[in-house]
Amino acid sequence: MMSPSPVHATSIDASLMTLSTPENSSQQIRALQYRDLDALSGLVETAQIGSQDPEASQALALWLRRWYGPLKVLGWIPSGAQDFASLWVAEQSRQLNGLIQATPINRSHSTWQIQRVIARGGASSGEQLSLAADVGSQLLRHCLENIWEARTWVSEVEVSDEATLSLYRQSGFQPLAQLTHWQVAPEQLKELASRAPKLPNLMPVSNADAPLLYQLDTVSMPPLLRQVFDRHVQDFRCGLTRTLVKGANRKLSHVDEVSAYVFEPQRKAAIGYVKVTRSRTDSTSRESATPPCHRADLTVHPAYTWLYPELLAYMATLLEGYPELPLQLVSADYQPEREQCFEQVQAERVEHRLLLSRSVWHKLRETRGVSFESLQIAEMLQGLQKRQPQPGRISLEVQSGACWDRWDYPDLSNSLRANGLQSFQDSYRPWPGSQP
Repeated sequence: MMSPSPVHATSIDASLMTLSTPENSSQQIRALQYRDLDALSGLVETAQIGSQDPEASQALALWLRRWYGPLKVLGWIPSGAQDFASLWVAEQSRQLNGLIQATPINRSHSTWQIQRVIARGGASSGEQLSLAADVGSQLLRHCLENIWEARTWVSEVEVSDEATLSLYRQSGFQPLAQLTHWQVAPEQLKELASRAPKLPNLMPVSNADAPLLYQLDTVSMPPLLRQVFDRHVQDFRCGLTRTLVKGANRKLSHVDEVSAYVFEPQRKAAIGYVKVTRSRTDSTSRESATPPCHRADLTVHPAYTWLYPELLAYMATLLEGYPELPLQLVSADYQPEREQCFEQVQAERVEHRLLLSRSVWHKLRETRGVSFESLQIAEMLQGLQKRQPQPGRISLEVQSGACWDRWDYPDLSNSLRANGLQSFQDSYRPWPGSQP
């Protein structure tokens, strides 16, 4: 049975929202426009959901103010801005009540990440959280209904943000993994850089190494996370448009990137990967609105955990000559060796987050209409009907009843003597065109 069209789903959901939340009946969800950038600051300050990280939200507003024009131009180019963020706002009586930001995390656009949800309620303090939850639910539902290519949704939420966790839980999201953000102080980085790392097969990363990085990423994740992220070889290649946008963003943000991987010549595979984003300034910029720091992405093969201290020493050497800033890394609960290594270098836990996921398949089964008149009894009972045996290969049997194959011939000497023949050689006749 086919799923309902977007028009019917939207009308049904609109009627449900009108019955359940009459206060938000005139709530309009639309794409972000340039005139909304001035109201984002006020939305972040008065939000009841998504206000745990106001610095990141303010940085988003500043980033949008700078990149709104270029991203709008890229949207006119086929496959130009499809890999970048999509933003929607909830508006009522010309007042912004919510914002949602979603971004695809793979090239096939089968998995999308909700980076932030910001929502606020009415003027009454007793109804603010309830109305904000309704606005957040409408924004999440809008994403699930309008981005049809997404099969899985993921999001990261801080464990102390109870309002946002409750919103995702009511929308069908489930915990997938626990993420811990670490911070290595500049003093520990100097100590790590004092020794030379033992990495003989360290190579720079290029698009030709995408298959090796894809294999490393696949083996370093559990099967469930591998299915959720749904990455392929093309996800580890960087196209021209993405390269230009990232290069311009790094230049304006005063950062640069260095990436490398460790190659195993015997297995012809990558066993370690590291990407370091180095900050060239030690002062908080107006565009970022967050304290400056160095960041690193680390991936290690589970069978080569001895690479963790070596790669940490390599990252520390890359930061020499740059401002003395802390280095931020991330570990998951399925990587105990990485957490032990971070504890050995006296890294500090600065944040705990939950990785949530939601599949859209059960949503399709919920919204699909079922009518008893459309059910065919013959189709339902097809598996209970008596089936006729299918004819198989013809097999010869001996008198004992056992089947024989072409290597176990029965005794046909009596039939040969009855026809006046002594052996099969007397009755042999070659095929036309073949040698006797």
